[in-house]
Amino acid sequence: MPDISFPFHRFSGTHREVGRQFGEACRPLVHKHRDLALARLQARAGVSPHEALERALLYQSYVVKFAAFLDEEIRGVADGAGLTLAEAYLLQLRAELGVPTIEAVATAESQECTTFAVLSDATADRTPLIGQNADLPAFYKSIAVVMEIRSDDLPAVLMLAPAGQVSYIGINDRGVGAFANYLTCDGWRMGLPRYFLTRLALTQSSVHDAARLIESVPRASSRNVIMLDGHHQAVDLETTPARVGRIEPRDGLLAHTNHFISDELLDQERAPERDVRNSTIRLRRVRELLEVDRGRLSSDALQPILRDRVCYPDTLCRMPGDDTSDTITFASVIAQPTLGQAWIAIGPPNQHSYHRYAFSG
Repeated sequence: MPDISFPFHRFSGTHREVGRQFGEACRPLVHKHRDLALARLQARAGVSPHEALERALLYQSYVVKFAAFLDEEIRGVADGAGLTLAEAYLLQLRAELGVPTIEAVATAESQECTTFAVLSDATADRTPLIGQNADLPAFYKSIAVVMEIRSDDLPAVLMLAPAGQVSYIGINDRGVGAFANYLTCDGWRMGLPRYFLTRLALTQSSVHDAARLIESVPRASSRNVIMLDGHHQAVDLETTPARVGRIEPRDGLLAHTNHFISDELLDQERAPERDVRNSTIRLRRVRELLEVDRGRLSSDALQPILRDRVCYPDTLCRMPGDDTSDTITFASVIAQPTLGQAWIAIGPPNQHSYHRYAFSG
């Protein structure tokens, strides 16, 4: 398979310095991300660049109050990449800005991502595993980077993210992994943007504390967050702006796609029937594959699972042309948080090799 990989960067210092280094190191990609995001909002949602930038800054007060360190990093990205603050905030707000009315939530693309967690008793070497196939518009494969962030006051983070976006999916050096996927509900509002939930989780040393933090903040939109730690704990949180549903591992395995499955939130589903069907098929397939290899699962054993296309067109590994959408599996991640490393492939992963990324030292 082609031996190409995402760029890897290391940033350290205060959060403002981390953001500035991020913006400087990835400046061309950050500008490309801004241009592509604005163009897509205009074409797909009818949101003009002026309106998008104006609305993006409305979320800042929530970030300052509930995740001030991320506001500092966003300001740093703006400084380093030569963006306005509104442009830097735009990069954090793809879904929220693409849904100008609550009625539009259910018509948005909702077939995004398959996540999993495997506790130590279900693995081949008792090393817990977590990760996902990340499904987004195809252009994201050309602007994503992997970064190690070592700030002065929080756990170090190893994260995959689009250039200029300060939170997406990854692990910290305390053994916690946090990954996420899309859910569709109504009741979207002003609040903390959904992408920030994973980075908040990675400020903690346990799934218990991470879950409690996510539950406590005023969330702007819906998000599913799956987490694992080094204390043999894992949980999946289905979140809406106002409510949270919990899903616990079964026989050491946990998986999620893009529809509500917790008993508490079944009434919140607003995805179109076609997307619920797609999500249901993918969830059944990934559970089946994980169960077959339970007790033998490893980073190597998970790669063919994440490359699986047996249930076409409702596949775990999504390729260009599978449907009328421009969404593909742009990246695939298999992480071992307790070892401080992740295996990441540029997507679709059935066409590219996985490469190891790790914390320095």
